[in-house]
Amino acid sequence: METLTTAPVSLHAQFTVETGHPTEFIDLTDRVASFVMQAGLRFGFVNIQTRHTTTAILVNEHEPLLLSDFAAFLERLAPRGAIYHHDDETVRTVNLTPDERHNGHAHCQALLLPSNATLNVVEGRMHLGRWQRVFLVELDGPRPRTVSVMLMGEGWR
Repeated sequence: METLTTAPVSLHAQFTVETGHPTEFIDLTDRVASFVMQAGLRFGFVNIQTRHTTTAILVNEHEPLLLSDFAAFLERLAPRGAIYHHDDETVRTVNLTPDERHNGHAHCQALLLPSNATLNVVEGRMHLGRWQRVFLVELDGPRPRTVSVMLMGEGWR
């Protein structure tokens, strides 16, 4: 009988995604799966985290009409054209930058979505369901976004 030995694995990476639309669902699944495979993780966890307050990480189905429904749902809940105190530079005094964006809607939409997802890794693969994919959700694009990926567990030896 062949004995498999394992070694501890912990690794971090980050990458940039250039978004192209004000609201967009960008499938990161293959990119993250490749990171898991290259790291040699056999059993453990991978955490995918956005580094921005107007984006989210979501696990759901990659079906174009469903993604369109998600975007329309978020727009109904926090419309882009509504009035937000965050956007009123005559009263807002903190966290202002020279290139300030009027993005109160995107912050409110992000409030409804997670900033990260932690997924199980089993036998070297993310343990996703049949239709599950990992998305970066852009709520205030287009712009460059940073995604942080951390994995921990046991690797192949």
